[in-house]
Amino acid sequence: MSSNRENLTLYNAHFIDGLVRAGVESAVISPGSRSTPMALLLAEHPEIKVYIQVDERSAAFFALGLAKASGKPAALLCTSGTAAANYLPAVTEAKNARIPLIVMTSDRPHELRDAGAPQTIDQNRLYGTHVKWFAEMALPDAEESMLRYVRIAAAKAVHAAKQSPAGPVHLNFPFREPLLPDYDGVFDRLETEGLPSVYLGEGVKVLPPQEIQTMADRLKGKSRGIIVCGEQQSKGFEKAVVELAEKLGYPILADPLSGLRSGGVHSPVIIDSYDAFLRNESLKQQASFEVVLRFGAMPVSKALTQFISKHAAAIHCVIDSGGGWRDPVGAATHMLAADESSFCRALSSCLDQPREESSWLKSWIQVNQTARAAMRSIEEHEELDEGKLFYEVLKRLPDGSALFVGNSMPIRDLDSFFFEDERSIRLLANRGANGIDGLVSSALGAAAIVPPLYLIIGDLSFFHDLNGLLAAKLNDLNITIIVMNNNGGGIFSYLPQASEEKHFEQLFGTPADLNFAHAAKLYGAAYEKVSDLDSLDKSMAKAETAKGPLIIEAITDRAENVIVHRRLWEKVSREVSELTAGDQFWT
Repeated sequence: MSSNRENLTLYNAHFIDGLVRAGVESAVISPGSRSTPMALLLAEHPEIKVYIQVDERSAAFFALGLAKASGKPAALLCTSGTAAANYLPAVTEAKNARIPLIVMTSDRPHELRDAGAPQTIDQNRLYGTHVKWFAEMALPDAEESMLRYVRIAAAKAVHAAKQSPAGPVHLNFPFREPLLPDYDGVFDRLETEGLPSVYLGEGVKVLPPQEIQTMADRLKGKSRGIIVCGEQQSKGFEKAVVELAEKLGYPILADPLSGLRSGGVHSPVIIDSYDAFLRNESLKQQASFEVVLRFGAMPVSKALTQFISKHAAAIHCVIDSGGGWRDPVGAATHMLAADESSFCRALSSCLDQPREESSWLKSWIQVNQTARAAMRSIEEHEELDEGKLFYEVLKRLPDGSALFVGNSMPIRDLDSFFFEDERSIRLLANRGANGIDGLVSSALGAAAIVPPLYLIIGDLSFFHDLNGLLAAKLNDLNITIIVMNNNGGGIFSYLPQASEEKHFEQLFGTPADLNFAHAAKLYGAAYEKVSDLDSLDKSMAKAETAKGPLIIEAITDRAENVIVHRRLWEKVSREVSELTAGDQFWT
């Protein structure tokens, strides 16, 4: 009969080895007692990179950033009790954003549950429908059948997390004391002969050729079409969708997270300033379309969403490799579960040569060029307001860098001011649940995979995840964080609540009057404050050689920010109205 220590050691060692054999390369651990056996064995495995973060909420978002940037499942380990509950925000983001996470929570054994034991809560199915799969694991046992069981559970967890649509899975591990495994060198002596090492394979979803041909036939008579692209992960998509758009004569309305605005996929069919010109009500009516092909997540732009909603009678095809129901406007006429790149290539092959002299496409290109030029007039502003600052930071990003963008105003300014660019800049954001929590941690996780990485974030979002900065110190990571400090919730100044002056500042503006120089000092980060282009140039130059976290803070004015943005949108609307005047422009 195996000893308790041997049971503890071999059972957990085989689980971790099973994760590694299935493709897990990284794990994020928060310190705790009940998780001791798993933590020591994770640290001991030579093929897994361990990251430490004390705060479980930040740790979970850090793991999410690792998985988002690498495209591979990241493991996550915590102790029992409310530690596990702190994973929930990141788990919900991972589910909605389709990010593969292996969530491992340690637990008291069954006899200590519902018995008043400390640090004990009901952890079974703790995350409800926010995980793709849940397993309450058996108590450690070194019998061969149990070692087979635990290795298969590891493979199944990775397979479930990776399978499209990707997402988080949860395994709950009950452990009895004593909790110390015989971990030293265990993986050198681990006997795996005769035990399963499961190969995980997955193909791409493709539609039958006759369905593709039917779609091609349907589109041949539709000259007024658009292609809308949000965030997606299909390999080779950018080239495939541009080829399809050029054949159809359709513009591609490309969200910044789609990958189409940078990286060398250059084509005039890529429309990048639609958020600005689709605020023009007259234009939205004139540019009525007959068909829309939509790929990936719903784009950031509210103006685009309203435009699509306005023409609900059109053929509306959602192409999604994960088979999700991504139709918040309720306009879909076709839901096609197919790999996005494969669909584009197959449809292109069924079409004739590119439509000659598409006046529809030319009109979109002209409007986009006009709107882009108007938005670029932000360069002429003497004051370093929020829009100008964002635009100037984008200009200074080095080729080959990554940019993580916070929610609320930063992601919208990215949409406004990141135009199609020959530089290869990878754009990342948490647009699953669209929350402001965990952004520092997610960016740091991504920075571990795709350096150099820059984070642009608002002051409230930064405050919300200041704990995340500890991960940079504990794991020796570099990151440049640009904080747009407008002393409150800037997004609310654009919403109807802004007219309620009596309670607006207290309930929505929420000025916190924080000095982030103190936060930088607390976490050992370098700190710069910018107020003009000269100081921005110096700070961005410093970022290229900085070690550890560098915080660049810019003080901006919320009220002025609204005025500047609205003036730009008015300028766009005025100029595109002049351009499109007349009945023949959109024919």
